[in-house]
Amino acid sequence: MNNPLIKEKLTAALTPTHLDIIDESHKHAGHAGAQAGGGHFLVTIVSPQFAGKSLIERHRMVYAAIGELMNTAIHALSINAQTPEEFST
Repeated sequence: MNNPLIKEKLTAALTPTHLDIIDESHKHAGHAGAQAGGGHFLVTIVSPQFAGKSLIERHRMVYAAIGELMNTAIHALSINAQTPEEFST
């Protein structure tokens, strides 16, 4: 399942050339975070804005883009952030 709010926020902030959001919440059934309603997501995002940025800087950019969703809709987020040159399908 794709979360439209995550997609909307990442697209607006980082103009990705590729964006894949996978809801892995079902793998964490019974986990305290899942019971509280926050989902577990795997995000693959490709953006030219990541050029010249370290892995930590890229993750910070993603977290900044999704903002308050980390306190509500998202309990855990796994991020794969690449430049178009780094990305291979």
